[in-house]
This record gives sequence, structure tokens and C-alpha cells, in this order.
Amino acid sequence: MSATISPATPRTRPAAEVPARRVPLLWAGFVVVSLLGLDVLDQTVWSIAVPLTAGALWLGSTGWWRSPSMTRPGALDRRDLAVMAALYLAVVGLFRLAFVVFTTDRLLGLFLSFAGGLVLGVAGPVLYTVWLRRRPLRSLGLGTHRLQPTLALGLLFAGVQALIMLWGYRLPAPEDWVPLLVMSLTVGLFEAVFFRGFVQGRLQANLGTGPAVAGAAALYALYHVGYGMGAGELGFLFALGVVYAVAYQLVENVLVLWPLLTPLGAWFNNLEAGDIDLPWASILGFADVLGLMALVIWLAYRHQHRRPGSARRRQPRPTAIPD
Repeated sequence: MSATISPATPRTRPAAEVPARRVPLLWAGFVVVSLLGLDVLDQTVWSIAVPLTAGALWLGSTGWWRSPSMTRPGALDRRDLAVMAALYLAVVGLFRLAFVVFTTDRLLGLFLSFAGGLVLGVAGPVLYTVWLRRRPLRSLGLGTHRLQPTLALGLLFAGVQALIMLWGYRLPAPEDWVPLLVMSLTVGLFEAVFFRGFVQGRLQANLGTGPAVAGAAALYALYHVGYGMGAGELGFLFALGVVYAVAYQLVENVLVLWPLLTPLGAWFNNLEAGDIDLPWASILGFADVLGLMALVIWLAYRHQHRRPGSARRRQPRPTAIPD
């Protein structure tokens, strides 16, 4: 007796065809328009308009954005939230120690505290995710998943930002901008992994997409108190965090933000402010920090690929964030 398959049995759709994996053009357009708005709107107006627009679009949208946003995924993972809170407080504390306690009067203490916060912000989430929770690196947004749309969007967003910031802009002498660029690349990798891959990813797994975007943007803004920034700047940083969070959510890959979009913005703002004077020797220090981050990620990559059954776990899955 031969087995038969009923014609009524629905065909299982491949992961690539699942609607949740498509890039929503509405939200890609939101990121582009928000970036363009930086050049035409007053900073206060922009800081109010961006979150309000995102909230209105979220409440009125359907499909990809609404389903994972309006319903909490399941039971809270309290260990995730506790580790996230502990690492957040530790990172902000180290930054506060560097920029408020040590300051530029004690450069060695400032750099060691700053570097410690940057490395902890990458190594902590990677160690917790890969070694303790046995999750893949892609759950932190690290990997080559969705590479084509990630690179396309990353180039689009960075191109728009470069156009409004650098068109007609005359760069100063290399010693005034090259060290700032290396610092921005280092800080940018930390922010992409910590705030997008880790904080936003864990908030989404526990609360849903909408609360994750808002929560990650708020925590991103508040972490700047570690730099000694006041409340007057937090509104703008929250709006900027919303833009970055939405950009990341489109593809869930940190390459959409780093090494172009977020480092470019930070580099230009620091260059315009003119309040950071870094010597050429600082390049070596930030390169060392960047190397330590890369080493931790590489070790985690090797570890997860040596685990039994790792080949099976590398198969694509239709969920928004693998767990």
C-alpha cells in the first residue's frame, strides 16, 4: 500500500518566501526621510517629529510590523533581562568614570575606563549569548544573513547621510579627523552590537518589536549620561536611536549600521563640535580595542561551529530573531 499526500495539504513555504523576511519599504523610507530631515529641520522639531512619526506609522501599519509588535512573544526571560540590565549599568558606569571622574586631566584612567566599557559592551553579550545561552551569533545581528538587502540598505542610508553632511564640506588637516574616524569606528561597533544586536534583540524576544525599538532607543539616549551629557541632549539622541533601531530591525544585521552609517554620523558630529582633540597615538589604542572586539567575535564564531549539531542550527529559520 503506497503512501499518498492529500491535495488539500498546504505546501510549506520556504523561509525566503515568508512575508516577515521581506524588507518593508515604508520603514526604509522612514529612515531615509528622517536622515534627510536632519538637514532641513530644526533639531528640536526633528527630535519631536521623528518619534511621533514612527509611533503613528507603527500604530497604523499592518503585516510585518504589526504582528510581532502588538503581541508579546511569550513568557519573560528574566535571566536575559537581568544580564542586559547588569551589563548596561556596568558600561554606563565605566563611561561615567572615564568622562566625569577621570576626565582629560587623567588621560590614562580615562582611556582605560572608556576602553573597558567598549570591550565589555561587546564581549559581555557575545559570551553570554554564545557560551552561556548557546544561541548563534546571528541573534546578535552578527553574520552574513540577509546580506544583499543589508548591504543595499547600508549603502543607501550612509549615502544619504554622507550627502547631507559632506557635500561641499572641506576636511581639515588629517591629524584633526583621522583619529576621530578610528574612534568613531570603534565606538560604532560597540553601539551596533550592544544596543541593536543585544539590547534590542533581547527586548524584542521578550516584549515584541514596537516596545523593543522604543526601549532600545531610550536606553541608547540615556547611556550618554556616561559621557556627561545633560538632559537637553537626550531628546535628540532618543529620536536618533529610533532611526537606528528601525534601520536595524529591517534586516537584523549590524552591517546595516556599521561600518558606515553610525560611525559616519558620530565622526562628523565630533568633527563639527571641535571639542575632542586626539593625538595620532590614540589610533593605536582604539585599534587595539577594535581588535579585542573582533577577537571575541571570532572566538565565538569558532566555538559555535565546533558545537555538536552546529551545522543543523545554521539552517535558515523563518523567525525574526533566532533564539
